[in-house]
Order: sequence, then C-alpha cells, then structure tokens
Amino acid sequence: MQPSQADPSSRVSQALKAVRALFFPIDGVLNGSRITVEGNGLELCSISIRDALGIKEAVGQGIRVAVYSPRSSEGYRTLLGELGVRDFYFSADDFFSAYESFRDRYALSDEACACIGDDIGDIPVLEKVGFPVTAINGADYLRNRVGYISAYEGGDGCIREIVEMILSEQGKWPFCEASSAEG
Repeated sequence: MQPSQADPSSRVSQALKAVRALFFPIDGVLNGSRITVEGNGLELCSISIRDALGIKEAVGQGIRVAVYSPRSSEGYRTLLGELGVRDFYFSADDFFSAYESFRDRYALSDEACACIGDDIGDIPVLEKVGFPVTAINGADYLRNRVGYISAYEGGDGCIREIVEMILSEQGKWPFCEASSAEG
C-alpha cells in the first residue's frame, strides 16, 4: 500500500478488496507479547476466541491464512489446524523468506497479501504486502510504515479485526447487516 494523493479511506478500501491471503507471526500477533514454556520445555498455547473465530471465518471464506514462528510451535499447528489453517512456517529462518515461500506457493501477488506485524523483524514483509498492519501494541517504529494500525492488541482481537475488515469490504463477512439482508 503505497502513499498517494487519494483519500486514505479509499486506499484502504482498495487494498482490502484485493486481499486473498493473510500472513502473521505467532509471537506478538497471535499469542500477544508472551511465550509461556512449561518446565519440561513444552510451549503452552493459547489464542483469543475472537481471533479464532476470525481465522476460521477467513479460511471458510477463501482467504489463505499462514503463520510463522522461528520455533517449532507444534501446539499451535494443532490449534490452528482445527480452524482450517494449512500453511505453517515453523522453525523458519526468517519472516521474509517464509512470506516469499507462502506467496510463491500460491502464485499470489504482493498486493493480494495482508500482513499483521508487531516488531521490527516484520518490516521487510510489511514493506512488500498490499495491506500492511500493526497491532496497537506493536513497536512504535512500525506506526509510520503500515497502512493501518489495529485498535486491538496482538493476542487480543487484532487478527479478528483485520479479518472482519477484509471480509466486510469484500462483502463476505456474514455477520453484518448488509450481508444478511442480501443473503
């Protein structure tokens, strides 16, 4: 989403209409700002119910959802798999390479991808995608480098908000009055 002279709301609308895929890291976006590990070394996994509903609805409406983690994060594979996510980039060397792999696997353009990031390691992907987003608790450094700042924190509804925006703009969010009145 490049700066232009157009009305900012029309640029956001155009970007949302083009989205066919959503990419985000587990750390900071899905699980919030904490990683909890048991004494035996196993990571405890949790997800916001709102985010879970958003992810499931995105997948159900044909949006490809992919997640990244530098760790194995196998608990999240199970949890997200139950929501319909099929693209996992775990134990991956870097966020950008994982994104390129995902994009290329489905022959997606950068403009067809949205990314929610929360820290400076996410910048290379945020600079490429058509709809770059950060959570409200994302690093301050990202605020001038994204097209949208979520009203929600990572791990607490940020994903759901973005999914709802994408699907609403595309006329696919089944829980709004316009969709139910037409259907």
